[in-house]
Amino acid sequence: MKRPTIPDLAEAAGVSISTVNRVLNNPESVRKPTRDRVHHAAEELGFYGLGVIEHSVRKSRATHKLGVLLQQESRTFYHNLGKALHTAAETYPDANIKLTLIHLEDLSPDKVSNALLELSETCDSIALVAAQHPLVAQAIQTVMQKGIPVTGLIAPLYAANNVNFVGLDNWKVGRVAAWAFDKMVREPGKIGILVGNPRYQNQELNESGFRSYFRENNSKFTLLEPLPTYESSAVGRELVEDLLKKHPDLCGLFVSGGGITGALAGLRDMPRRQDFVTVGYELFDATRTGLLDGTLTMVISHPLEELARQTIATLVSSISSKSAIGAQRVALDFQIYTSESL
Repeated sequence: MKRPTIPDLAEAAGVSISTVNRVLNNPESVRKPTRDRVHHAAEELGFYGLGVIEHSVRKSRATHKLGVLLQQESRTFYHNLGKALHTAAETYPDANIKLTLIHLEDLSPDKVSNALLELSETCDSIALVAAQHPLVAQAIQTVMQKGIPVTGLIAPLYAANNVNFVGLDNWKVGRVAAWAFDKMVREPGKIGILVGNPRYQNQELNESGFRSYFRENNSKFTLLEPLPTYESSAVGRELVEDLLKKHPDLCGLFVSGGGITGALAGLRDMPRRQDFVTVGYELFDATRTGLLDGTLTMVISHPLEELARQTIATLVSSISSKSAIGAQRVALDFQIYTSESL
């Protein structure tokens, strides 16, 4: 088979031979849509100079330095999210991304604030997972006053300036969880609620949506006061065991934050009603096992790959838009898992 030539590539891309030569040797002089058209035609033809074209396309792209602050890498969800973000950065189609991703072990407000301020020294746009706190809000404001946009990831964040958001519609998440209890529990009773940390706005919205559903649709359930696990599995286990001792008639448990691994261990160790319903967050090995062995009834989960892609895209777009158009808010469709969907 004849090897494709530059004239063949020019014809396939619908451009002149000189345009192909400029894409190969001086890509900055060619408009991006034309470069992309030549690149696509080269892929289709199997053009021998495809590597040169890909290099020239990459070279001509803008380069953005992005920063992301996540929670402890030892937590499976954040380990997996970190990997997904690196992949999204490497495959981002419209720019070269230099990603600085930090997993914070100490989540105290001063540590989060200091890490954010340090990232702002080298990054053009920053996303972080953090609890709402005056120190964090002040750090966000300081960073944004330097012209660096900030995005709240998973949990909304508020400051004097516009803060972007990428995550779920957390109010809706809470209402969907409540719907599961309403439809699956045969005899309404008490429902325990575990939150990771009430300062995380997503968890507060989850609980608000959860309670609003029952106010509107079924007042026969009794919703107990939320108990914070502070993202600790050990605390989650202890709280579940105490709940079942104090309320042996408990009909369900909503785990809307961290600590679910310990909560599942506590449920396995304690007797409970036959129609007991448990709804938790994020699909990973422990929750998958919980669904399969019946300890968990339903899991509501972030779509990790889409979350990562949208985070990178929002960080990039916010560099050019700054705060002129107001905060960007990206609400993703969440995933629902049961034992039958695995």
